[in-house]
Amino acid sequence: MTLFHTLGFPRVGQQRELKWALESFWAGNSTQQELLDVAHSQRLANWQRQLQAGADFITAGDFALYDHVLNTSYLFGHLPERARHGDDALNQLFLAARGRTPCGCTSHASEMTKWFDTNYHYLVPECRAEDEFRLQPELLLEEIRAARAVYPKVKAVVLGPLSYLYLGKSLDNSNRLNLLPKLLPLYSELFALLKAEGVDWLQLDEPILALDLPSDWAQAFEPAYHTLRNNGLNLLLTTYFNGLEDNLSLALNLPVQGVHLDLVSAPEQLTPALDRIGPYKVLSVGVIDGRNIWRSDLNAIRESLLEAKQQLGERLWLGTSCSLLHVPYDAASESQLPDGVGQWLAFAQQKLEEGVLLRDALNNSDVLSSATWQAQANAIQARRTSTAVHKAAVKQRAADAAAFDWQRDLPFSERAVLQQQLLKLPLFPTTTIGSFPQTSGIRQLRRRFKQGELTLAEYEDGLKAEIVHAIRVQEQIGLDVLVHGEAERNDMVEYFGEQLEGVAVSANGWVQSYGSRCVKPPIIYGDIERPQPMTVRWSEFAQSQTDKRMKGMLTGPVTILKWAFVRDDQPWSATAYQLAAVLRDEVQDLERAGIRIIQVDEPALREGLPLRKAAHQQYLQWAVNSFRFSVTGVAADTQIHTHMCYADFDDILPAIQGMDADVITLETARSASKLLATLQSSPYNNGIGPGVYDIHSPNIPAAEAMLAILRDSLAVVAPENLWVNPDCGLKTRRWEEVIPALEAMVAVALELREEVKVTEQA
Repeated sequence: MTLFHTLGFPRVGQQRELKWALESFWAGNSTQQELLDVAHSQRLANWQRQLQAGADFITAGDFALYDHVLNTSYLFGHLPERARHGDDALNQLFLAARGRTPCGCTSHASEMTKWFDTNYHYLVPECRAEDEFRLQPELLLEEIRAARAVYPKVKAVVLGPLSYLYLGKSLDNSNRLNLLPKLLPLYSELFALLKAEGVDWLQLDEPILALDLPSDWAQAFEPAYHTLRNNGLNLLLTTYFNGLEDNLSLALNLPVQGVHLDLVSAPEQLTPALDRIGPYKVLSVGVIDGRNIWRSDLNAIRESLLEAKQQLGERLWLGTSCSLLHVPYDAASESQLPDGVGQWLAFAQQKLEEGVLLRDALNNSDVLSSATWQAQANAIQARRTSTAVHKAAVKQRAADAAAFDWQRDLPFSERAVLQQQLLKLPLFPTTTIGSFPQTSGIRQLRRRFKQGELTLAEYEDGLKAEIVHAIRVQEQIGLDVLVHGEAERNDMVEYFGEQLEGVAVSANGWVQSYGSRCVKPPIIYGDIERPQPMTVRWSEFAQSQTDKRMKGMLTGPVTILKWAFVRDDQPWSATAYQLAAVLRDEVQDLERAGIRIIQVDEPALREGLPLRKAAHQQYLQWAVNSFRFSVTGVAADTQIHTHMCYADFDDILPAIQGMDADVITLETARSASKLLATLQSSPYNNGIGPGVYDIHSPNIPAAEAMLAILRDSLAVVAPENLWVNPDCGLKTRRWEEVIPALEAMVAVALELREEVKVTEQA
């Protein structure tokens, strides 16, 4: 019989229970045991959901208090040396992730970057040639034992050895692949322990097989997996996020008992996989979308699998395309969505039910006449025919925009002169990325308004008071370009989703971004329109409160697209141009309101880059052009900023230059040397602000470290083009952390101005 399993499950809790428990523990308001009690209850609830839905395995090893890659570093004794403080596992994990523990230990936090092309962030393993590994299986084995106490058929999950090393970074320029012989024996030792615990199947994730792998990495798979064979475990080699293409034969020929392929991302893999699978291996097909939230067309999926079912029989497994980490918990709680959108959704709970229903239909055709099967088919048809989805005029404007190459009227060199004449900014101008702390007072204000305890006027008066407070703090600190602080915004994408037609916002659609940081992606279900300006009155009010320049803040088209759940019935590029059109209108409205510095954030530009290089150019063409469409309607002396963070930019620097923003701010505090090396080989000619301190750590930055980043930057950036700013927005920090950090940052900028003045006088 065909089986169904999931590759992983969300872990923050349907009501973000783990988030609140983590933040309480970090603040010193609860004990470690209280944190673990919450974590274990969420983990248990995940397993119970899988069992109650009818999954054939429960999946264990996918849970993490902060990040599963960080867990892997701990599992193999490979945390950074600076984080190995004491014997407590949680303190070590949090020291590596956050740079601080409740016990008062501080350190430099590890670098974070995006997990492939998702909006999830992982902690990057740090590698040196002399590294040694040590198996520390206690956390994983505890989870396996707890799972087996619930249900004996447990499928364990571990990140594979090659993917672990590949996703790391070398601190000494050594080849990380040279560490593989040291790591493989520990995997073998771990396999023996898992077998002794009663584990039959191990899901060994090797997602790098979906990338353009260097030949030495691809060639390392076969000898590595021959080393790991004959361990008594059934190994399911798991890939996701893309098709394997030239690595398909490699994966299918490895000495493992099963291979998982993502057929949502690359359905064309199925036919060649069936030709090459061999007579004994299990083929697990990821046919339930683990990254988007639309109901599955089970009729179409079943038809596509009939040949595989006939050929493989019980060796055909059904699965989610990837871990369900990337989707919310349960769409049943969404009762207030417009235009019938709720019936079209499948969150993690519904995806379990879809997978089981599809499995049953493949095993027994009588299921096809059931009410449940028909209800699924009806929901698919209702979405296809809904009049709320398609608007001809919106489609036409986007199509017209896509056909044109958008550019500013003047080149940057000429714009910069006009902008300086208007703005009169000092050398090394200081600013922030946009948001200021979302305090308990702001959250309480929002909660009271939603619950009807405050009128709209009272709510907005409260927001204005918060904006005025943010402005006064910035003036006192001495920042040169101010922001209004975004007190009115719950999230940089959700806020815009709430104000656009064709976009819905869920009540409980939380997903994890990193650690305790959760986001609620809006749902783009139809053609997009802007009924009215979205940010203008807040920026206009803020500017009226200060004589300094106020920066308008928008989220760019690609980032809204990438950080939303996007309709799957048209190309992403078409949706991007629709978003760019409404942002273009907003940018022009801000300019008319007197806001002459406008930031349009695109942190997801690099994240959206396809995993295969052959598809890069096509993506970058429409992604960059849609950004330019959103900003090119303003005068030459209106200064356009953009912001990017937590991604590798070296391979898309020409595209970033092609965006032609007047100023770009970047995350560099955790990866300054890498960005500066990139700029040395590929100079960037417009204004640039390399982030001088890490806002994801609660530590107050050292002035010396910030000054070092700026001095190094002057080797590759002209002084008149260099800005001074933090890595990212400050909404997750507390004012007690923000104020001294920004004071130190401004002092550093003043010191650097004096250094340049002295040099010029000499």
